Amino acid sequence: MKKFYLGVFFFVLAFAKAYSQKATLSGTITEKSTGETLLNVNVVFPEIPTGTITNEYGFYSITIPTGTYKVQFTSLGYAPVEQTIELSENMKLDIALVAQGEELEAIVIKNDVEKLETKSPQMSVNSLSMETIKKIPVVLGETDLVKALTLLPGVSNAGEGSSGFNVRGGAADQNLVLLDEATLYGSDHLFGFFSVFNPDAIKDLKLYKGGIPARYGGRVSSVLDIYQRDGNKQRLSGTGGIGLVASRLLLEGPIVKDKASFLIGGRSSYAHLFLPLFDIDNTAYFYDLNAKLSWNVGENDRLYMSSYFGRDVFEVDNLFGNKFGNSFVNLRWNHLFNDKLFANTSLIFSDYNYGLELDFVEFQFDSGINNLNAKYDLTHFLNNKVKMRYGLNSIYYEFDPGKIVPTTETSGINERQLIKKYAWENGIYVDGEFDLSEKINVNAGLRLSTFNRLGQDSQNIYGPDGPLSYNQELEIYEKNDPIGTFSSSRSETLESFLNLEPRFGISYSLDDDTSIKASYQRINQYIHLISNTNAPTPFDLYAPSGNFIEPQRGDQVAAGFFKNIGDFSLETEVFYKKVNNRLDYIDGADLIANDAVEQILLAGEAQAYGLEVLFRKNSGRLQGWIAYTLSRSEQRTDGLEPDDPGINNGEWYSSPWDKTHDLTITSSYEWNKKWTLGANFTLQTGLPVTFPNGQYQFDNLFIPTFESRNSSRLPAIHRLDLSATYTPKPEKTKGWQGSWVFSLYNAYNRRNAVSISFAENEETNRNEATRLAIFGLVPAVTYNFKF
Repeated sequence: MKKFYLGVFFFVLAFAKAYSQKATLSGTITEKSTGETLLNVNVVFPEIPTGTITNEYGFYSITIPTGTYKVQFTSLGYAPVEQTIELSENMKLDIALVAQGEELEAIVIKNDVEKLETKSPQMSVNSLSMETIKKIPVVLGETDLVKALTLLPGVSNAGEGSSGFNVRGGAADQNLVLLDEATLYGSDHLFGFFSVFNPDAIKDLKLYKGGIPARYGGRVSSVLDIYQRDGNKQRLSGTGGIGLVASRLLLEGPIVKDKASFLIGGRSSYAHLFLPLFDIDNTAYFYDLNAKLSWNVGENDRLYMSSYFGRDVFEVDNLFGNKFGNSFVNLRWNHLFNDKLFANTSLIFSDYNYGLELDFVEFQFDSGINNLNAKYDLTHFLNNKVKMRYGLNSIYYEFDPGKIVPTTETSGINERQLIKKYAWENGIYVDGEFDLSEKINVNAGLRLSTFNRLGQDSQNIYGPDGPLSYNQELEIYEKNDPIGTFSSSRSETLESFLNLEPRFGISYSLDDDTSIKASYQRINQYIHLISNTNAPTPFDLYAPSGNFIEPQRGDQVAAGFFKNIGDFSLETEVFYKKVNNRLDYIDGADLIANDAVEQILLAGEAQAYGLEVLFRKNSGRLQGWIAYTLSRSEQRTDGLEPDDPGINNGEWYSSPWDKTHDLTITSSYEWNKKWTLGANFTLQTGLPVTFPNGQYQFDNLFIPTFESRNSSRLPAIHRLDLSATYTPKPEKTKGWQGSWVFSLYNAYNRRNAVSISFAENEETNRNEATRLAIFGLVPAVTYNFKF
């Protein structure tokens, strides 16, 4: 026994000695000219070698053996900083990086940076700098973040003029879109022609397609995490642009130099102002506003207030009008407990509202969703081999299915408020990154999510057949009338769900530039978008899970091979995703002003699988990438009973956004200091559609019959976009600096089909197919400036 205690004593002594010979270097990295905190800055000790990166608030911490070291601070677009430090005890070192062009000196130690990224167990993540995004040609000359993302593998949309984006065969509502931690329920303006993100206000973005960390929850497909800039703490400055259809202006500056700053930016389109010149009474425009205040309270505390407000207005004369948009306010507090423990606390209010005015039926319809979200997150840098994150968040929801208001006294419609719904979602998580050896790195996390459907003013009660049943004689699904209703208070729980969501990722380094990775994730989605079309319309409703609607549950596995080859990098991944309880409509479903959507929905399953390849050139005068995706996305919806046909007779059918092949080639070439050229080429399989395959006559009416759901496709999509950016005085770094962007969208005027409709030609009395294409060749010019 004595030997045992003696052994324990020497073990503890050795451990304490080893620990005492280590020290922690920590600090915050900022941009020198603005005081803006910089995330994802590489902090590298090349002699060991080891390193870390700054978090989303610019903070870093690393624990290594005491000694004298060279430490390098590098970030693309900034001059590297190298210092020699004597680390004998815990030390705080704040660094200010100087912005510069991508000169040779800025990438001398780029290989070290890439090695760290290759070894990371995080996979299925895409990051694009705003400098890269601004070089990509887009429609109507406006830099567009979402359009840039669709040039990456695994990311697409449902065609020109469509809303949102699709990730690895998932629906647009299965993406969690965060702006300064606040949830946005729509990511587009003008039906997908522009995104809601002002490029001048954005600091950084990451798109997680798989291996989603445990700190995120609530969406089964992806997470798009975007952070706004904090504002210039050194001097008043501005950026903006004047285009053919839209303009923008952003101002920022110090409130108290080096301590507090503001940022405010606005955008608006104005093409509708010229429509009356052509006797067109229709209207379509958007406007938005970004604002942020930041304050360094002390050495260990920072306060932020950020907000966004955006609206779209669309009106067709004597038919209908539509207004919709997002808004949010976020109050955030960063606190540094010590050199290893960092905390973030946020209180966020987010709102999405949309309204419809139907002139021909004389009523107005308003609907929306809002939530209040409280978050608390901790980042714990235990040592240079273990980094932990843990936290919790609680979200209170209010769902407004709609309010109907008559617009004339003679409409015959009574004012009516549909029953509001309420819910409470909670999550608690722990997430860690571990270096098991020189070759094996792991991240693992677990999230516990709960969702409580709260009481409401009225709830339908149905008989044993539920809200929906199948009529065998008529061969249609029919609504079942409720046998009664009941009301309940907000403090009551109508239905509750509790789920564990494991996340896991592993990386094995074959050498310093090559690794293989694998990941698994499970996520539950409690919020459903009920939509009667793939295009954005006012008939889109958000509904919570509850008595009649189960949460969506998504499982995804992925594996990949990653390699750096000098200035090039290669990423290949395969994935398989399965989603249960995916909702779909019965045939003939009516959504607008429906107070019982459970009567028109069937729950099914969805799956997607595929191969993604991304080959990039990361430096030099010519940069860009080739992205290719080979994938399949499909759904299956069985009936309520074994004899029911469900949808498509219970067979698998292509989802509306399925694209077998998706190829993009994106490039940027710095011709000289004044001219930069850009091009991207897109080739995609056409989207699935359902065509009529016959017709029959009944009582002098011709009624079409249709093939099985989504069994045909639109023609293949291909397009070439070109741009040229001219900077008259590239050497000028102070005062007014301007540049011109000339672009050609769809340079060879390809008429890509958005839809194909069928109708009878009145002259020939024969049925004809009509192709609808939104854009042909679109030239544009934009003047960008900063001061």
